[in-house]
Amino acid sequence: QVHLVESGGGSVQAGGSLRLSCAASGSILSINAMGWYRQAPGKQRELVATITSGGNTNVATSVKGRFTISRDNAKNTVYLQMNSLNPEDTAVYYCSVHVVLTTGLWVDSWGKGTQVTVSS
Repeated sequence: QVHLVESGGGSVQAGGSLRLSCAASGSILSINAMGWYRQAPGKQRELVATITSGGNTNVATSVKGRFTISRDNAKNTVYLQMNSLNPEDTAVYYCSVHVVLTTGLWVDSWGKGTQVTVSS
């Protein structure tokens, strides 16, 4: 019912930048929150940043000042601009959206994840 397509992951050296994108499609009436989470090997999945339909953001302390979340409501797309990357940012990054379907149901959907690898 909701299809998420993530892109923009890859490998970069420390200090570099990447921009992740996640486009949502399907039987969507409206999208409330959109966000990014990450999971490093051997660690639990953690919140990176979220953004509401009104543009209010919540950014993890570990990435604050380096990562910026934004969204294009017309395109149902959320972005994560990642600057000053360091090896501790290496993880699989997952897109998550909280949507209202055309049926009226609220659902949370997750993308398949995109790998970000930062080398020192």
